[in-house]
Amino acid sequence: MILGPAVATNATSEPQSAPERILEAACDLIAAEGIDEVRIARVATRAGASTALVHHYFSTREELLEQALLHSFEQAGEERFQKPAEATETATEALARGISECLPLPGSQERDWVLWVELWLRGVREPGLRPVAARLYERYRAWMADLIRAGVATGEFRAYVDVEAVADVAMALLDGAGVRALIRDPTMDVEAARELVATRLAAELGLDPTALT
Repeated sequence: MILGPAVATNATSEPQSAPERILEAACDLIAAEGIDEVRIARVATRAGASTALVHHYFSTREELLEQALLHSFEQAGEERFQKPAEATETATEALARGISECLPLPGSQERDWVLWVELWLRGVREPGLRPVAARLYERYRAWMADLIRAGVATGEFRAYVDVEAVADVAMALLDGAGVRALIRDPTMDVEAARELVATRLAAELGLDPTALT
């Protein structure tokens, strides 16, 4: 699959720096073709840069690929974990949004999922990457726990909830159902995954499942 030049803007339409363009180009290529097929020359072409410039910022292909995966998760985290200052959503609405944002919906979320799976595989093969994956999961878990804790505090969720345990259940459901949706399991598309997660979490939190869908 051949991809065109990367768009040199971010979510706020500000110009990206050269390293950001290179990392985004690497992420696109990893998601499209798999990490083993990505070459420095192709990343440079995708980013509209020279191979010399890529090597200026990233001394080896392995360093570039590792930093690209981390960049993807940092970008996703910035968007996912930050609640807009003007947001007026309830805790229930925030959790429903969180469920949707953690599933492989078409577009950027599906790309993020493909990259996440690549990190899982590399973490299995390369023990040095396991602490990186663990830190990302720690941040993910803290965000999910905060969503649940907020609902308990407002009285929207059941008063006596083991917040950390429910956060773990939520992550397990999202990971498991999300992988099945990602690989196009005919019995578990994204909407079925969303319904499954919402139903199980609603039972844990004392909600009507429709409130989370």
